[in-house]
Amino acid sequence: MEEDYIKLIFGLKLKQKRTERNLSLFGLSKLSGLSKSYLNEIEKGKKYPKPDKIAILSEKLDVPYDQMVSLKLDKNLAPIGEILQSKILKEIPLELFGIKESNLIDIVANAPAKVNAFISTIIEIAQNYNFSRESFYLASVRSFQEANNNYFDEIEQSVVTFAKAYQIDLTKPITSHELEEILIEEFGYTMNQTELDKHQELDNLRSVYVPNTKTLLLASRMDEAQKTFIYAKELAYNYLEFKERLYTFSWIKFENFDQVLNNFYASYFAGALILPKASISEKLHKLFAKKAFDETLFLDIIQSFNASPESFYQRLTNILPKEFNIQNLFFLRFTHRAGTERFHLKKELHLSHQHSPHANESNEHYCRRWVSLKVLKEISNTQKEHIFNMQISNYPSDDMRYLVFSSATKDPFKEGHFRSIALGLLIDKQLLRKLAFLEHANIQQMDVGVTCERCNIKDCQVRQAPAIRLEHKAKNKQIALVVEDLMKKFS
Repeated sequence: MEEDYIKLIFGLKLKQKRTERNLSLFGLSKLSGLSKSYLNEIEKGKKYPKPDKIAILSEKLDVPYDQMVSLKLDKNLAPIGEILQSKILKEIPLELFGIKESNLIDIVANAPAKVNAFISTIIEIAQNYNFSRESFYLASVRSFQEANNNYFDEIEQSVVTFAKAYQIDLTKPITSHELEEILIEEFGYTMNQTELDKHQELDNLRSVYVPNTKTLLLASRMDEAQKTFIYAKELAYNYLEFKERLYTFSWIKFENFDQVLNNFYASYFAGALILPKASISEKLHKLFAKKAFDETLFLDIIQSFNASPESFYQRLTNILPKEFNIQNLFFLRFTHRAGTERFHLKKELHLSHQHSPHANESNEHYCRRWVSLKVLKEISNTQKEHIFNMQISNYPSDDMRYLVFSSATKDPFKEGHFRSIALGLLIDKQLLRKLAFLEHANIQQMDVGVTCERCNIKDCQVRQAPAIRLEHKAKNKQIALVVEDLMKKFS
């Protein structure tokens, strides 16, 4: 165990024994002859006393010396020992959220039994939902994004500085060739576009970076936009001087949280480089000023950049909150295999902090009225390259409305698989001010739920399962009313 944790455990034990004997710090100081400030620093885990001082404390508190120095804690403090020995506090990215480890330990120490019950509850929930270390890290990054409105000005400025230093014209589409040239000439990269195709086990990977030789292995099936994004990420790792990084795309394993966080930063840099803020903002202003939604113009905006629709939609989650003050939004990515009725929510971001339409981990059926599922069904039937649709989704149960844009594309790495991305904007006064076309009659409106099991929409033609969750809730409510009547009757 780390030395700091050994100090903490001794301090916790001393505080426990002192309070058991109803002694204040002043009282223990008088009893032992040790200063109050010294004892306070011991209890806070800042100092570890020398053997002669431990002997005095054990004598005055009537606790055997061996028991005082043992790392074994009493039952009510045992949870703290388990937490410290498990090193879970080293796993949690506390600094990311401005939390000091010492403050967290103080909270645990002051009410160990209650905090242990809380932690046990969290662990049990995590186990029931198969919540892995990977999931925890990704959830931490997502919360970090949401706390910052998914906008990071330092990275935005780094992109502008990088473009100026390497003479990249941000007013024109960026090509993979010009980024490849920088990687080779400036950072000593070697590109290999044949090796990955020899290994069937790696058919889902787009790239592998070998740091010892600075070799970037690339899958040949990638299109121009995908290759450009990977090159931009590699430039980010080098230009931002990230030592901790992931070596595959898509990534398959990590060693620590910094690798996951730096992967996000590198992806953000890549998106900001390929999809410059100034250019997108200018094009969006023209789109939003129209009295009726111009689908052709919207698709032209996407195609004007050397980026996938998914990269474009994700970039909007950075730009809309900052440039248009549209902060109540969500982003979803679904995957779907043709010929099945299963839809898997693989990625989500919620800047609105509203419940709908969050992912549901209870193996329930997502609402088939969502436009993001409609475009998936359409593209799996038509086999087109890109399907776009939009609608106003009304959530009657939450009394909220979203304007939702959604695009579906083929998965180039999985035959018969498709993916959709959706961007939902909460319809409020701010959105009505910014989007002139919002109340136009040409936008389809649809009442939606989250899952069929929790949806109260009557006579739904695409319902996949009965509303069993609502039925159960209604039954419990009726039971409570009857019990309440009985209480009144016999009181």
